[in-house]
Amino acid sequence: MPKFFINRPIVAMCISILMVLVGVVSMLSLPTAQFPNIADPQIQVLATYPGADAQTVAESVATPIEQQMSGVSGMNYMYSTSASNGLMTLTVDFALGTNANTDQILAQMRQGQANSQLPSAVTNYGVTVQQSTSSPLMLLALSSPNGTTTTSFWRITHTSISITH
Repeated sequence: MPKFFINRPIVAMCISILMVLVGVVSMLSLPTAQFPNIADPQIQVLATYPGADAQTVAESVATPIEQQMSGVSGMNYMYSTSASNGLMTLTVDFALGTNANTDQILAQMRQGQANSQLPSAVTNYGVTVQQSTSSPLMLLALSSPNGTTTTSFWRITHTSISITH
């Protein structure tokens, strides 16, 4: 059988091109909506306070927005970072079953309530509320078939692989 394809390379190329085309057509028809979401929906609030340092941004921009966001429906947790260039990033993590569009609307309404407490330079520059994706690139699970190797063994011997519970 291999000699057949070696002696007739045009037949081999035609078959491989046909297989690629069938693969592309079948890939486009796969129902990807059936796969469950594995990452929580996240909403990111971005604000800029020109000329302010990180502490001023944290006190005058991040704190009022965080106080308003603390009661939003379906929220798991939130965290913010304030940079020395006046940029504040607040990431709000929502429960897995919630709709990301609804979460964005709720977060935007809460941010709108905090606008009166923000400095005028921040409101003039604009506050952005957008959906954020932080899906894991790869999930890795290691197991021992007969239970002889534990997770501590993998942490000690394989330093390039990080395993978290």
